[in-house]
Amino acid sequence: MRQNILEMEQYAKEFNVPIIEKDSIAFIMKFIKANGVKDILEIGSAIGYSAILMASVGEEVKVTTIERDNNRYMECLKNVKKCGLENKINVVFQDALEMNLSGVAYDLIFIDAAKGQYLKFFEKYKYFLKPGGVIISDNLKFHGHVGNRASITSRNLKQLVGKLENYIDFLKNNDEFETKFYDVGDGLSVSIRKNEI
Repeated sequence: MRQNILEMEQYAKEFNVPIIEKDSIAFIMKFIKANGVKDILEIGSAIGYSAILMASVGEEVKVTTIERDNNRYMECLKNVKKCGLENKINVVFQDALEMNLSGVAYDLIFIDAAKGQYLKFFEKYKYFLKPGGVIISDNLKFHGHVGNRASITSRNLKQLVGKLENYIDFLKNNDEFETKFYDVGDGLSVSIRKNEI
C-alpha cells in the first residue's frame, strides 16, 4: 500500500493533478479514527489518493467518491483496484451537482472538487448527513490567494477566489451549522449542525 501511495504522489506531481496536502489528509484520518466515522462521501476523487487513505483508516470505513473527469475517474479506479479496496471504495463517474442520492446518509462528507461550486455542493449534500455527521471542506486558503484578492491579476482566478471567500462567509454566518476553521495544509473547515453540538 505504501508503495502505491508513493506512486500516486509521483503521478500527481508528473501530470499536475491536485491531490490533498499531507497535513490535511493526516488531520482527516485522525478525525475519522477519533470519531468512529464509517460512511464517507467524497466530492472530487481525482486519482483516488484521499479516498484510499481515508478507507485505510479502519476495517469498517467505506467511501463513496464522485468524479466527473473521465481520465481521473479511470485512474482512480485503477488505483483503488491496485490497493485491493474495491469492496470499500465505490467510485462514481458523474458530476456531483447532477447526482441523485436517496436512502443514504454519511458520517462525513468531504468537499474537495471545483472550488467555485463549494456552496452548491454544501447546500445539496447537507441533507445526506447522519445525525452528528460533519462536512469537511479543503483548500480554503487556496494557495494563499484567499484574503489577497486585490493582488490577483488573472480575472478567472479572481472570480474563483471571490467564490471561495463567499463560501467562507457563508460558513461563518450559517444559522444551521457551526464551523471550525483549521490552519492545516491549504486550509480546512469542519462543519456540524448546531443542534448536534
